[in-house]
Amino acid sequence: MDRQQLLKRLDKAWVAFKASYAGLPEEQLMEPGVTGAWSIRDIIAHVTTWEEEALEHLPSILEGRRPPRYSVKYGGIDAFNALMTKRKEGLSLSEVLRQLDDTHQRLIDLIESAPEDQLLRETRFRRRLRFDTYGHYPKHGEAIRRWRDQRSGGVEEPTHIG
Repeated sequence: MDRQQLLKRLDKAWVAFKASYAGLPEEQLMEPGVTGAWSIRDIIAHVTTWEEEALEHLPSILEGRRPPRYSVKYGGIDAFNALMTKRKEGLSLSEVLRQLDDTHQRLIDLIESAPEDQLLRETRFRRRLRFDTYGHYPKHGEAIRRWRDQRSGGVEEPTHIG
């Protein structure tokens, strides 16, 4: 997979994730219970957290270093997710959405500047990128779509573009 193919794969998963909540009013984006106690806003903040993790650790992977293990540093992935959710709980919806877009653009910039040999084959860089991004978004997009279907009784809600 070359850089452009990788960017297309990332973009396809990104667009599908954002489409999962497109058109919902603010009160629904803030409603808990989409995934556990999380609202869509919490899910968006969570996705941003993992893109931030990619931005922090991908450069060190390129330098040959290994990121710290979440089990050692935080007591596991679930503990890390809980900590990050707590840290971001005071952010407004508009701030969460701004961080999402800003962080994603920084990630695209990083991929565009990454050495091609790190993108062509399954490297530690590519594996980390997949786990934190295009392999991660679909899980949360599906959860949001299921929640929307349950709320509407299986009837598709109209969405608003823009």
